[in-house]
Amino acid sequence: MATAGSITRFWNEGVRRGALLRQPRPEGVKAPPLPLFLSELKGLRRGRAAPFEAPRALRPLPVILLPGFGAHPRRMEPMARALEQAGHAVHDWGLGFNFGPTPQNFALLMRRVATIARRHGAPVALVGWSLGGLFAREIARREPRLVAKVVTMGTPFSGDPRANNAWRAYQVVTGHAVDAPPVECDFTAKPPVPTIALWSPRDGVIHPRSAAGWPGERDRAVALRCSHLGFASAPEAIREVLRQLDIVEA
Repeated sequence: MATAGSITRFWNEGVRRGALLRQPRPEGVKAPPLPLFLSELKGLRRGRAAPFEAPRALRPLPVILLPGFGAHPRRMEPMARALEQAGHAVHDWGLGFNFGPTPQNFALLMRRVATIARRHGAPVALVGWSLGGLFAREIARREPRLVAKVVTMGTPFSGDPRANNAWRAYQVVTGHAVDAPPVECDFTAKPPVPTIALWSPRDGVIHPRSAAGWPGERDRAVALRCSHLGFASAPEAIREVLRQLDIVEA
């Protein structure tokens, strides 16, 4: 039976998260237009991915795929299958659904990256979709010796973290403000490894400028034409990830 104290705590937490939900967007900060956001909802129904014939990788790598906010690694299975077909050793991030960072899950992920790098005897490539890309950038910033390359897909690493259509949902689910995560981080700082930002002008969740970033925040930005949800499985996105993994950086 619930005690009076537990009921009070539950109520107070609900009030606090309700306040996070009602926070106004800062003046001058823009998100993708509503029609684009509504079009993303069509992608919530997970249909059968189009067949994809992956070319052989020029240099197979250990790769870790990091899902977006609220997503499970299963959403990235089409990309995982294609990368495996190409010859890469693909791993999921090992944390199930991505409901935001905590000190505990971030520490677990750091250990997983170290374990996989040690198992393969080589640094890993981190491919992060949306919020997963923020995890990838921060891991590479902290432990560049473990990371060969970072590829982000629709990841809001640049500018105001409210320049998107998901920040209020993020705050309600995680219980913290989008600009005050419980893990010390600097998402705009480019990791000291090759860092590639894939972005799309058709993204209905993340503002294109936030996902493309500016010179100095990433090594290069590549524009695609997929939706935000499409980054996980669209042939265009998979093809570009394969291409970026094959590039030997100068």
